[in-house]
Amino acid sequence: MAAGIFNSTYYGKDYRAGAALLRARRPYLFKNALTGLGLVAFTISVYAYTIRAVGQDEFSDVKVPDTPAKPQQQKQ
Repeated sequence: MAAGIFNSTYYGKDYRAGAALLRARRPYLFKNALTGLGLVAFTISVYAYTIRAVGQDEFSDVKVPDTPAKPQQQKQ
């Protein structure tokens, strides 16, 4: 096994985040959560706007063609 992985100060032997890694991430936790929340809110708002804008179309001005006439059978 690679001995370099177990010498890491951020991860333990069970590959879980150690206390040092949690302390290093702590200052960024609030800003990252706020950024993620902002991205989720933006995505939901774009989706809702799109669904609302498309739902307003009535298509009343579109002409629907008649069903095509069936070709007549020729007698042989």
